[in-house]
Amino acid sequence: MNKLRSMKEAIADSVKPGSSLVIDGFTHLICFAAGHEIIRQGISGLTAIRLTPDLVYDQLIEAGCVKKLVFSWAGNPGVGSLHALRRRSEAGAAERLELEEYSHFGLLSRLLAGSAGLPFWPLRNYSGGDIASANPAIKTVRCPYTGTELATVPALHPDVAIIHCQRADSQGNAQVWGLLGSQKEVAFAARRVIVVAEQIVPTEVLRKDPNRTVVPGIIVSHVVHEPWGCHPSFVQGFYDRDNDFYVKWEDISRQPETYRDYLEEFVHGVADRQGYLKRLESGLLERLRAKARVCEGVDYGY
Repeated sequence: MNKLRSMKEAIADSVKPGSSLVIDGFTHLICFAAGHEIIRQGISGLTAIRLTPDLVYDQLIEAGCVKKLVFSWAGNPGVGSLHALRRRSEAGAAERLELEEYSHFGLLSRLLAGSAGLPFWPLRNYSGGDIASANPAIKTVRCPYTGTELATVPALHPDVAIIHCQRADSQGNAQVWGLLGSQKEVAFAARRVIVVAEQIVPTEVLRKDPNRTVVPGIIVSHVVHEPWGCHPSFVQGFYDRDNDFYVKWEDISRQPETYRDYLEEFVHGVADRQGYLKRLESGLLERLRAKARVCEGVDYGY
């Protein structure tokens, strides 16, 4: 089945007001293009879920799309705060964002439980800090084998998971290499999955290297071909991280006025990702383009 759709079509069909949403990716493969399309479509009331919410979630928050944030660590990597998140979560904020915080492994464990079809996940965690006392969803259970008291977190089933990958076929089989995030766990836990790929290739290409297929097409609703869909984040083997943008973002996002100017120019002011790319600094994409460093293949012969 050919599941190829435009980003506009995939988001409109899958992400609804009030949906719970994960835009996955760890350091790389963070799909800013999907976040921007959600903002353009004005989808609001979202529960945004992510182990490490960074700039793309801050933009969704500033645009008024997010009602609740379920997260672990949050910030502008290597630079500082997420200022939209701070403005809507600190005491005195006019419209307070609802927050539900976990450790990294605590939130991952919720996705592990969801992907495995289990009601909860036990973990030896939370004994030395205050997160559990601030989050009533974290409970305890006594191990029936050892008698040890363990922390537990409930299974998580996001309405929509958006997974960016290096390559996929038109059926949604998605291959990832480099740093792995929680793509597999998020995809299997979610009710709907959108795969966004730098390249669309024939299924035969994927079958020649099957171990890189992290998400199988059988659980995928839509496939989007979106080259450079992660900028300013990076995609291993395709383009580097735009570190200058992350540094500049500290000043852009600090004031609501400059934040709104950015969203107006680069999100609302363009029709799609291609329009966004045309507004970037001349020569930037070529400077960020990855230089080849090809891994030797393996023999799957029989």
